[in-house]
Amino acid sequence: MRQRPLLLLTLFSGVAVAAAFAMAAAQEPYPIQATVKTGGEGTVDQFDHNAYSLPQANLSMTRRLDFSVGNSFFRNPWVEAPASTDARDGLGPLFNTNSCQGCHIKDGRGHPPGADDKPISLFLRLAVPADPEQDADILKTHGFKPAPVYGSQLQTAALPAAKPEADLVIDWESVTETLSDGTEIELRKPVYRIENPNYGPLPEDLLVSPRVAPQMIGMGLLEAIPLEDLQALADPEDTDNDGLSGKLNQVWDLDSQQTVPGRFGWKAAEPNVHQQSMGAFAGDMGLTSTLKPATDCTPEQNCGRFANGGSPEVSDKVSNFVTFYAKSLAVPARRDLNNVSVQQGAELFNETGCAGCHTPRHTTGIAPDRPDLSNQTIWPYTDLLLHDMGPALADGRDEFLANGNEWRTPPLWGIGLAQRVNPQSGFLHDGRARTLEEAVLWHGGEAGPAAERYRQMPVEDREALLDFLNSL
Repeated sequence: MRQRPLLLLTLFSGVAVAAAFAMAAAQEPYPIQATVKTGGEGTVDQFDHNAYSLPQANLSMTRRLDFSVGNSFFRNPWVEAPASTDARDGLGPLFNTNSCQGCHIKDGRGHPPGADDKPISLFLRLAVPADPEQDADILKTHGFKPAPVYGSQLQTAALPAAKPEADLVIDWESVTETLSDGTEIELRKPVYRIENPNYGPLPEDLLVSPRVAPQMIGMGLLEAIPLEDLQALADPEDTDNDGLSGKLNQVWDLDSQQTVPGRFGWKAAEPNVHQQSMGAFAGDMGLTSTLKPATDCTPEQNCGRFANGGSPEVSDKVSNFVTFYAKSLAVPARRDLNNVSVQQGAELFNETGCAGCHTPRHTTGIAPDRPDLSNQTIWPYTDLLLHDMGPALADGRDEFLANGNEWRTPPLWGIGLAQRVNPQSGFLHDGRARTLEEAVLWHGGEAGPAAERYRQMPVEDREALLDFLNSL
């Protein structure tokens, strides 16, 4: 098990800080990235609004055609059945959006809706408290107990002849953070309300979990990280007493019909890119597939009265193209690698403890039929493990082994381009953070000590750390 540094600073000024940082750096086991090829040999050099939308640079010409086909089904809207475009019909009748791109804007992050906008790239997961014994079967396969009538996800859109489940309303509360030098940072805290339910009253014990669409880059590379490498990073009992207790989620694999480690989704509740993609078709767009033959519609909503787009609506051929596309989106190269402030920020990233969860470097294993993903040295800045992020970010909704305080460490690669790809992009699981600094300040739980060190830094160190993050 790898030892992680704990930089326990009680004084952040002058020579004491410099000496403490120097001591930590001397013991630092985390590598500092010295290559622009964040995504291995598949890294691409594009940094505009299309930075997340390119195929792996080392993808063969034949597979680039497969990528283009998958892109068309990912990008173009699905429609109500029956339709002349029978390869893309069967939408709904209840859904959140009509295309994958509708949530993953330009293959990037979504965002909370504006004051007068419909929620499209942010939705609510739903559940009710479960009894471990009586609900054992559904907890094994779902990881939670869906809400009666309303299921596992709030669908806020519907076909013209149907009614959406309800309206999602977000109120924002202001929270002021004062840093050690007196700098005040205004954060915003979301408060969620469900209004106008169309299928009867909502459960009184309803649990909700907001989710904003994450960026899509590098997913095939993350899937190719050997499981034993992630297991070596896990320390659920914190046996090394470093304050970090990352753990692998254990989730249900629909294909193999067994429990396996999870690594995708905000709570690492999906085992692979294919299941994640088919889950999005079913939950977000109301589309069935061989892997997910049922959508989130419940018997009380009587969705069977509407025409479907075939059985399944997403054919195996289309689902394979979409999965290939999702696994093949390239990671953009690092920028400003030789900038002095960026270099200083990289050291601070390690020294403050950020790298304890955002593991900088991995090496992929052998990905079947994918030489472009195999044996690649990559820099995703994640351990793909669950960590307690504290009460401020908690959703109170368990999902398999993830409790209500725990979230998977999100990859940071490409994060500095997030708002070039989508200017409205937010950070964290619900998009509440408008800037990377706000995201840092919301960190609590296991990440609380690192966030506190950030609060205590002089302004030039804070700026250097943010320069580093923006270079990723």
